[in-house]
Amino acid sequence: MVLERHPQNPIIRPQDVQPTRPDFEVIGAFNCGATLFNDEVILLLRVAERPKEVIPGVVRCPHLNPHGELTILEIPRHDDRYDFGDSRFVLNRQTGELWLTSISHLRLARSHDGVHFTIAEQAWLYAEQTLESFGVEDARITHLGGQYYVNYTAVSRYGIATGLACTTDFESIQREGIIFPPSNRDVVIFPQKMNGMYVCYHRPMPGMFGGYHIWMATSTDLKHWGEHRVVLEAKPDGWESGRVGGGAPPIYTEAGWLSIYHAADRHDHYCLGAFLTPHDHPETIIRISREPIFSPQAPYETEGFFGNVVFTCGAVAQGDLLRMYYGAADECVALAEGSLADLTASLEAV
Repeated sequence: MVLERHPQNPIIRPQDVQPTRPDFEVIGAFNCGATLFNDEVILLLRVAERPKEVIPGVVRCPHLNPHGELTILEIPRHDDRYDFGDSRFVLNRQTGELWLTSISHLRLARSHDGVHFTIAEQAWLYAEQTLESFGVEDARITHLGGQYYVNYTAVSRYGIATGLACTTDFESIQREGIIFPPSNRDVVIFPQKMNGMYVCYHRPMPGMFGGYHIWMATSTDLKHWGEHRVVLEAKPDGWESGRVGGGAPPIYTEAGWLSIYHAADRHDHYCLGAFLTPHDHPETIIRISREPIFSPQAPYETEGFFGNVVFTCGAVAQGDLLRMYYGAADECVALAEGSLADLTASLEAV
């Protein structure tokens, strides 16, 4: 593989992160957005928490009630209306309604060397509204025009949407609201306008028809998006047969825009791939990885809260050094490093 695992992996573990309240415990710190700010690497971690108290025979599901208050729904395991087969959620078989067994927020972490991070004690962005009632997840950070735009997944009983916030200093935060309604996620915003337009990749999740593909869209204001078109399709079989979706925001290289994306097969085995597009035509892939550039291999990737998963939301380039921060097994943050030029050269022409 072109990217090598850092010897100190995982660099951030759940036990490294303080819970936001004493009756909660952190079960995951993963899937972080990444950027450079002044002389630091900034991460926005997805921190998943759940109630610490275990009640025998009961599954506890934290969420915001309609008044914006954190509430714990308690579901008896003997209730045969519910399916408890996946530790991440509880499914009502009759209605199809899902309840998550944890609630996520975004947490700020800072580092001068890109490896050792100081993690804030409280949330940077927490669920506040109805469309975020099950939590906010999987931040991507794009530096554009003096602003740092943070798009994130907003989860609620209405589905999976994409929200947007912005900051200039990672202290003050301006919320911009929902920019893609359910069901849509894995949005990555380009760090440069093209033909006067903002550009992003996104991943709609259709129901009866269609697969989980990467789409492109443009906008004049980052809030209203149009000119939608498919960029990369999931495949009928193999490592991309379940879904493909955006990973880290695209990186400008001399050869074109480099995108690292995630893919899953039909058994939810997550890998990472990469593709290259021209600077002025981000809808056209000119080079791509035929096989994964990064796959779950280390024990902290194959085993954990949800094993066999590597998933990136952020990478930073400093000269030719590429640092990719990724979530491992939906539990911790790990780091892989490599040459930007070598990764681009490894891609095959379409």
